[in-house]
Amino acid sequence: MNLNPADVLNPVFNALDALIQDYGVYLYLVFVWLSLGAIAWVLGGGLRRKRPQENSATVIPGIIITMQAPIQPPPPIIGIEIDPVRNGDDEKMDEP
Repeated sequence: MNLNPADVLNPVFNALDALIQDYGVYLYLVFVWLSLGAIAWVLGGGLRRKRPQENSATVIPGIIITMQAPIQPPPPIIGIEIDPVRNGDDEKMDEP
């Protein structure tokens, strides 16, 4: 017994080839109309989950309190970058 997939599925492929050769145009038209119907069904909400209609007005409010860490100010600036060659009154300083 030969279990080669090409030999086992060869009659199926031959039948599909004959079907497409004889009725290909009609199969195409059927698949086009089915795809248009499927697109309309999806856009119309066909894939949405159905909500249960009973007890739809019962809503239980919930309050959630979370603790947040206090916001700390940024650390102060300790040093100021000064040009060592000049001082504040535009006089040249002696370099070491």
